[in-house]
Amino acid sequence: MKDDIAEKRNAETGKGGIQSQLSALTIAALLCPGALIAAEGANEGSTRQSGWAPFAAGGYVHQFDSDLDAGGSFEVDRYFLQAGMSYSLGPRRRVSFSVGGGSTRYDFSGGIGLADDPWGSIDQLRFSVPVTWAIDEQWTLFAIPTLRYYGESGVGSGDAATGGALAGVSYRVNDSLTIGPGIGVLSRLEDSANVIPILLIEWQITDRLNLGTGRGLAATQGPGLELNYRLSETWSFGLGGRYESLQFRLDDKGPAPNGVGEDRSIPLYLSATYARGRDLRISAIAGMEINGELRLEDASGRQLAREDYGSTPFLGATFDIRF
Repeated sequence: MKDDIAEKRNAETGKGGIQSQLSALTIAALLCPGALIAAEGANEGSTRQSGWAPFAAGGYVHQFDSDLDAGGSFEVDRYFLQAGMSYSLGPRRRVSFSVGGGSTRYDFSGGIGLADDPWGSIDQLRFSVPVTWAIDEQWTLFAIPTLRYYGESGVGSGDAATGGALAGVSYRVNDSLTIGPGIGVLSRLEDSANVIPILLIEWQITDRLNLGTGRGLAATQGPGLELNYRLSETWSFGLGGRYESLQFRLDDKGPAPNGVGEDRSIPLYLSATYARGRDLRISAIAGMEINGELRLEDASGRQLAREDYGSTPFLGATFDIRF
């Protein structure tokens, strides 16, 4: 599973690059900015009293052996921890400060093509300031500026840093449905910034069934939707899907010194969640990565290799605590 919101790189040829970019924009327009809004605390409930409230979240995911088309295979272990403070200025008016870090460890085997150890462990750091501001009973503004570092162990912060922001507005149609548009502008390594349309939706279909913003899984970020069924006050079950892309700077020792690696996929998953009110959520997750792809580029952004990998199962667990 991978970090950051839906991002597609331009391929070496112009036609391929345009198709990749349009594909990413189409996916982002249909889905939700789940990890950034839900996991960062920007879409919290309006019942809390004014003042500061700490929160923490995190998770771990193991992606089982994935076969590369050209031969060889790889496994992935990911973890991410996040903590922050949220300040409530009143109903649906909140400013949060969040810092997170983690690692994604790749273990390649086979020694063919991209399986010949193109990279190892990827370190991740992120700082964001989610803001939600209610204009009235129906309209709410949201903005999420963020700074990010994704690089192989030992890479300097200046070489692996990117940033950007999400912003938009949501409209409360009725007690069951909130929907709204937004836009994301996110910088990328050795490439121009992505401009990504966003659709935010929270729909209470029945008393027990909800469709809405998908939460992040461990160190992942990307647009997604999740359908949840509430079995009881403490247990719920979900079915979700997302687009994910993790792009990162490489060190100066591998086959592409100071280059860029990228891992893309679409995870589909089932989840079982235990919740104690709004203050504690613990989830177990099982699913399948589909349409996986690895890319390797040199320090100038020129594509050196690209390989698809087969559908792969994964297991994980996440937690979310509000104090």
